[in-house]
Amino acid sequence: MKILLVVANAKKWPLNIPDCEVVSARKYLTEPVFSRLTGVRVFNLMYPCRYQSQGYYVSLLAEARGHRPVPNITTLRDLHTPAMVRMTDAAIQEIVQKSLSGIKSDRFELSIYFGRNLAKRYDRLSRELFTRFHAHFLRAVFVRNKDAWVLQNISPISINEIPQSHHPFVEEAAANYFAKAGYRQRKIQSFRYSLAILHNPEEKDPPSNPAALKKFIRAGQKQGLDVQLVTKEDFGRLSEFDALFIRETTNVNNHTFRFARYAEADGQVVIDDPQSIIRCANKVFLAELLEHQRIATPKTMIVHKDNVDLIQHTLGIPCVLKQPDSAFSMGVKKVDNGRDLIVVATEMLAKSELIIAQEYLPTEFDWRVGILDGKVIFVCRYYMAQNHWQVVKRDQHGKKEEGEADTLSPLEAPDEVIRIALRAASPIGCGLYGVDIKQVENRFYVIEVNDNPNIDAGLEDALLQDDLYHQIMVVFLQRIEQKKMVSKVQR
Repeated sequence: MKILLVVANAKKWPLNIPDCEVVSARKYLTEPVFSRLTGVRVFNLMYPCRYQSQGYYVSLLAEARGHRPVPNITTLRDLHTPAMVRMTDAAIQEIVQKSLSGIKSDRFELSIYFGRNLAKRYDRLSRELFTRFHAHFLRAVFVRNKDAWVLQNISPISINEIPQSHHPFVEEAAANYFAKAGYRQRKIQSFRYSLAILHNPEEKDPPSNPAALKKFIRAGQKQGLDVQLVTKEDFGRLSEFDALFIRETTNVNNHTFRFARYAEADGQVVIDDPQSIIRCANKVFLAELLEHQRIATPKTMIVHKDNVDLIQHTLGIPCVLKQPDSAFSMGVKKVDNGRDLIVVATEMLAKSELIIAQEYLPTEFDWRVGILDGKVIFVCRYYMAQNHWQVVKRDQHGKKEEGEADTLSPLEAPDEVIRIALRAASPIGCGLYGVDIKQVENRFYVIEVNDNPNIDAGLEDALLQDDLYHQIMVVFLQRIEQKKMVSKVQR
């Protein structure tokens, strides 16, 4: 795979970066040979990249040509959006304070070259900013606000703004960065496409256990996919891949959403896609959606500070209160009396303007229907933990106890379970979902639709075994090929 470095003037480019072709922006934009190239990655080193500038069009046309530019248009837009800078500042405050603690002045500029800084003590901060604003030459400006450092601005810089004394370090940083890509290029020659699986080896409750991840890798390889496990530290490598599979608990406020958002903007196949993460991550959205779709749910209220007093009258006691972004049974509380109801609701409303209250439906188990691409791929029954009302029970120290589970063929499940699960997942999208359903006698109620559902070796795959992983990898392959075909037709 060829790497193109697109710069303002190739003849005056001062850096020597191995295994990369340096091309002037005007040449890349105007010469027909570049529009016909395939198997190319474009690294846009044209700064500034204001709207409709030459640098802007390099990334824009590279996307149209299937060259998957870095930075892409989404990143360029983010770099000019103050709100994105403020969000980033809030997300990395701890790293900022620790990294800049020894600085005496009230203003500090950090130069970031391919995710690194000349001073090794700023490497972690440099990497974090590089993962959020994926441009290779960046300058971040921090100011001291009372006793805390604040990210005031971050912007791309041109090669002309980099001191000549920094050039050897920049060349080394670039060579190290592209060496990773070069290694992958040699490896993937025997594969048709490449797939990144985002995971967190330190996560206590991952959506797929290590054995399942190995099965995904083997299944992908059988389909001609070079499957690589990546972590949040590998954001800078994301543009190397044709697809992204997120097997880490998703949240709109952490790196999983940034990975999904960037990969989608880069033209990759993404599961979970950003829209699915947004829709499934918020139980207020799901409650409104399911009601609008006339899908049966437990009696539900969207609660705000002015209607807390109506919960007990509307739903009765006990009832269940849910934080909108709760996951793995955390942020979900059963209240058994009016006093606890007010206390818990008030605590939750301090974190979110809206929360969910639902009637309590005690059941022996919950159905979980796994759906991908609008088709059922597994059906499980998750039984409640012993002497508990949820599938997962945690003590005050966070120790977890889970109920039993079994896996069934879709043909063994009640027809209504399958029908209502497909109906509930359909308005979310065509990604990978887990639909949770309660059965009370012969009536079925959707509890929620989860993106990023668990697929663990020994549980969800108990019936299909390796074929479950095969089905998922086939969907990735089909979607990649479809994108490639569309890209060729557009060119």
